[in-house]
Amino acid sequence: MKYIEDVRDRFSGTSFPVFTIEDARLALKGKNVGNGYLSLMLHNMSRSGEITRITRGVYTFHKDVVVAGFAFRPFYYGMESALALRGLSDQGTNLVVMTARNVRTGTRSFEGRNYRIQRIGKDLMFGYGVIKRGGYWIPVSEPEKTIIDMVSLGQHVSEPVRKALKKIVDRKKLVSYLKSYGNPVAAKTMEVLDMKRL
Repeated sequence: MKYIEDVRDRFSGTSFPVFTIEDARLALKGKNVGNGYLSLMLHNMSRSGEITRITRGVYTFHKDVVVAGFAFRPFYYGMESALALRGLSDQGTNLVVMTARNVRTGTRSFEGRNYRIQRIGKDLMFGYGVIKRGGYWIPVSEPEKTIIDMVSLGQHVSEPVRKALKKIVDRKKLVSYLKSYGNPVAAKTMEVLDMKRL
């Protein structure tokens, strides 16, 4: 029981949205906790509902779906979910976790809410900032990177979204970001935003 209290004290605050079994091992360093016991303890805490397993070896005490992305670092929230998080869209949408990790893509579930994993290249992990949501500082793509990601990954850009983005996109920043992509993506992005070619 003492070890559970140590893990709870260390990882239940907002400074640790998620933790791994290795993090728990380090938190209990010097307490002679065996690997088998630690795994069993985390399994039992997960089964009782005190912690939630996000993916293999990654757990959280928190119930907000916004912590799920931290299990796939480096990451940022992108595409249509970035627009909603930044207040640019009032359309309800599942969070989209953009990650450079080699993980299975697709829809997953956390505490009854769906979120989607989308893999991108490490060289494309840029164009995001952090915003505060529910006590957590989370990385969210900027409007310029959001539209580029949507176009490059074949995501439909609805008319209301296109109009909202057109009003706030910084052309200079957009052109700078597009240099990391090929000409077809650049041309299509400019076309979607009704902007003159580069």
